[in-house]
Amino acid sequence: MPSEPLVLGFDTSAAHCAAALVSGDQVIGHHVKEMSRGQAEYLMPMLEGLLAEAGKDWKDLNAIGVGIGPGNFTGIRISVSAARGLALALDIPAVGVSTFEATAFGHAAPWCVAVAAPRDRAYVQTSDPSSVPELVEGPVMSDMPTLSPPAAPVLVANIAHIAALKRAAQYVRPAPLYVRAADAAPPRDPAPKILP
Repeated sequence: MPSEPLVLGFDTSAAHCAAALVSGDQVIGHHVKEMSRGQAEYLMPMLEGLLAEAGKDWKDLNAIGVGIGPGNFTGIRISVSAARGLALALDIPAVGVSTFEATAFGHAAPWCVAVAAPRDRAYVQTSDPSSVPELVEGPVMSDMPTLSPPAAPVLVANIAHIAALKRAAQYVRPAPLYVRAADAAPPRDPAPKILP
């Protein structure tokens, strides 16, 4: 009988750097560090440490699950880039999992997932198959049970479990899930002249 796939899931879309290693229904280990900055420097050493603690190596992985947001623009790009690079180097699939999917994992429909956004807003998506994520102002009003993202260890384990289920599906490289435009604006000053 073949063994269960070994899947590494990680997420940096919120104010954390989180990773979990799963095999089948079992969470082998997880690491979570609350942080609003520095995920780019912390992510790879954290993943190395998690694998080492489990007595595993990169070559033992069957797939990677990565949180694609919504959330912090820079954080999402950090983890998606890392997942795509690792998948390419290890020749294994990387599966993008939204915070909506990871939050709703194990919950029966109907549901409405509300993810906190800046300035008292929320990113919202429902279990309706035609639902698209949207940004709403103020409190979320829904006639369905409203789910909030679980604590980071559960969220990242759910990302890994979903990746294990989806890894055999048609391969699509993970991409960030942006629900709104970036807060950054182009500079007001004209670009400097470049001297010959």
